[in-house]
Amino acid sequence: MHQYNTQELRQQDGQHHLHPFTDTKDLGSNSRIITSAEGIYIVDSQGNRILDAMAGLWCVNLGYGRQELVDAAAAQMTELPYYNNFFKTAHPPAIKLAKKLTELAPEHINHVFFTGSGSESNDTVVRMVRRYWQLKGQPEKTVIIGRRNGYHGSTVAGASLGGMAPMHEQGGPMLADVEHIAQPYWFGEGREMSPEEFGLLAARSLEQKIKELGVDRVAAFIAEPVQGAGGVIIPPESYWPEIQRICDHYGILLIADEVICGFGRLGQWFGSQHFNIKPDLMPIAKGLSSGYLPIGGVLVGDRVAETLIEQGGEFYHGFTYSGHPACAAVALRNLELMEEDGVLEHVREVAAPYFAERWASLADHPLVGEARSLGLLGALELVADKTTLARFEPGIGGRCRDNCFNTGIVMRSVGETMVVSPPLVITRPEIDELVRLARESLDTTARQLGIMD
Repeated sequence: MHQYNTQELRQQDGQHHLHPFTDTKDLGSNSRIITSAEGIYIVDSQGNRILDAMAGLWCVNLGYGRQELVDAAAAQMTELPYYNNFFKTAHPPAIKLAKKLTELAPEHINHVFFTGSGSESNDTVVRMVRRYWQLKGQPEKTVIIGRRNGYHGSTVAGASLGGMAPMHEQGGPMLADVEHIAQPYWFGEGREMSPEEFGLLAARSLEQKIKELGVDRVAAFIAEPVQGAGGVIIPPESYWPEIQRICDHYGILLIADEVICGFGRLGQWFGSQHFNIKPDLMPIAKGLSSGYLPIGGVLVGDRVAETLIEQGGEFYHGFTYSGHPACAAVALRNLELMEEDGVLEHVREVAAPYFAERWASLADHPLVGEARSLGLLGALELVADKTTLARFEPGIGGRCRDNCFNTGIVMRSVGETMVVSPPLVITRPEIDELVRLARESLDTTARQLGIMD
């Protein structure tokens, strides 16, 4: 086992490394150095074993230490470490992965365009959507509607599609012709009505926006089946059927961002299948390879693919690492292992039902205003008053997140909402441990606030 000089690593990290989504000045030389992992646990340079309830960054679906994925990468890198898919060439891993993905996708999706990440996938979506309508003889249809507090990546196009105000404030002018509507966040924005009523109200804001802008200008609507980075916002059951109706009625494209929900997170291959919607485009990444190597893509529905292929000529878009052979080989093996191990069945029949039961038990904690879950996604709303559900001033979520790490669990704070997304292979005893550690972290936070002795 490697021995690490934590102090030296932290000093070098602080001197040279600009972290993503980090206040580098605030971090200083105090980063936690992760050095190894196995199953659902990560280990830091000081030997602390930590339950990774975020599956890395919503992605390590098969857990850490799967030698089969390491072997797939090594074998492919030995045979063909890299070649591109430009200029009328291809290679077996990309071809096989494309075939496999279209077998798993809904029957109206038979093509995939490979990228290197979810952000690149959503950049690709913008290009495809606008090119599609151009080829349809409606080049004025350029507006893509997203949701406030939605997340679609941090590139200029991805951040524009997403509706996160802090990102827009730092980015200067965003991509033109992107609009945003209400999010289906019942706890935060709709408790004065039933979830069903609120779901319809939130969905119908799409119709209002289409009428406001003019259907002749609106190209598509993009949303995550469940908002992940926005705080695991689970839409009321009435929401997605109404969104589908509106998209169908006005003839606009429906884009389901499957970067987080795809590949088993909700117990189906795709979140769209859980909500019974029919997207034209599905950006994918993260769980596609269980995070072992970077890869993403866009699953392209037939009406879009056929138009691009039959009428579009050369599509001037792509990436050096589109369909990278080693990444594709690992992704293919990851999907095969998910089938061989019955991972989706495990999520649907074992892990998700038990997680829902145990996660809901945290609702009795003095800091928790709501404990919600769907599949293997969970959120806790931190409140200062359980009767009025009044929220804390900003900062309590960050404090709770730090307490989680010190307790031995990774949970993420989204404002004053704590979220989890554990590896899909998590067992019942590990779920018990996750909930126990979450409660201990909440207890520590409550004591710091003087709410508990």
